Amino acid sequence: MIGIESLKVALRSLGSNKLRTALTMLGVIIGVGAVIAMLAIGEGASQRVSASISAMGTNLVTVVPGNPRIRGGLGGGGQPITTLIPEDADAISNNLTNTVSQVAPAARGGASIKMGNENTQTTLIGTTPAYQSVNNAPTSSGRFISPDDVNGRLKVAVVGKTVVANLLGSPDADPIGMDVQINRIQFKIIGVLQAKGSGAFGQDQDDVIIIPVSTALRRVFNQTYINTIYVECASPSKMDLATEQITTLLRHRHHLMPPFPDNDDFSVRSQSALLETSQSVTGTMTALLAGVAVVSLIVGGIGIMNIMIVSVTERTREIGIRKAIGATARDIMAQFLTESLVVSVLGGLIGIALGILGSKLVGNALGWPALVRPQAVLISFLVSAGIGVFFGIYPARKAANLNPIDALRWE
Repeated sequence: MIGIESLKVALRSLGSNKLRTALTMLGVIIGVGAVIAMLAIGEGASQRVSASISAMGTNLVTVVPGNPRIRGGLGGGGQPITTLIPEDADAISNNLTNTVSQVAPAARGGASIKMGNENTQTTLIGTTPAYQSVNNAPTSSGRFISPDDVNGRLKVAVVGKTVVANLLGSPDADPIGMDVQINRIQFKIIGVLQAKGSGAFGQDQDDVIIIPVSTALRRVFNQTYINTIYVECASPSKMDLATEQITTLLRHRHHLMPPFPDNDDFSVRSQSALLETSQSVTGTMTALLAGVAVVSLIVGGIGIMNIMIVSVTERTREIGIRKAIGATARDIMAQFLTESLVVSVLGGLIGIALGILGSKLVGNALGWPALVRPQAVLISFLVSAGIGVFFGIYPARKAANLNPIDALRWE
């Protein structure tokens, strides 16, 4: 039983060699701090990704070209995949009215923009009016693109706040009615998107220009294919049916033959599946990082054991004297276990504080919140205490089992 007297003796002993005690604690401090920081950053990343995906709606289905089952099948080889065309989006919209409420095709690419003497690079998206609702892209001023803009292939643009800031010096400037050159083609700005901030993976969601898909394909990108089809289902309960219907329809349109899905030239992803995948990936990464941190915590525990063994050797005569005046083996064991526990607990508390601080600093640098869960703090504290007990048992037993006569002879 660890009592008050054992605690006093332990504190006195540890205080007599402050530098060695501090160095012994260091391994536990680093280990616990790293565990707290990794879990907090991982949890923050998971929450950020989940919130970003959920913000787009739980009833959203995304169709992209290529097949992930084939190497390079999603464009990984550097070549664009051209298997989706605007007519595919029209077919989904016209034929699946029972399960689909809105469809927005999108052609995406990089673009060089210029206004006056200001030049910058941004992301250009060519799409239809449905994109505003499907992807939650309201305007803060002006208007979004209209069906007439798409039908007439008009050179009009809706810009994000970052684009406004890059061109006019301030995100609050009013660019409505101004002309902007996109890849040396003159467009008129008709709207400004509401600010969204950073996305799930740190990308700037406000660094974007949206134009009619017809204009993007014919005038800017000079291509016939699109990169994505966003499909808003009538309700979350119809997502599975809609996914199946979209898959069947596109296989028919693309004249694909079995075996499926190996021969598909497209991929259909639901937001719920994407959310599960992202949570699984971030969870795995967090576990791996925390595992590495736990290794350093174990190394810290081994350091405690080594120092305690040295301490037992140095204090052999002291142990002999205590036994000679009546201290039991249990008393001796309690004293050394207490010393080990004090080192690990103090190291754990300092590590928790530094881990919380470090996770906040790293989270701010990465642009997403670091979420410190009370459970993580409690578990880290208990583990650090357990490390002290576990790695302190051997030195404590060694001290308790010393023969008092031999110990008194020790020089």
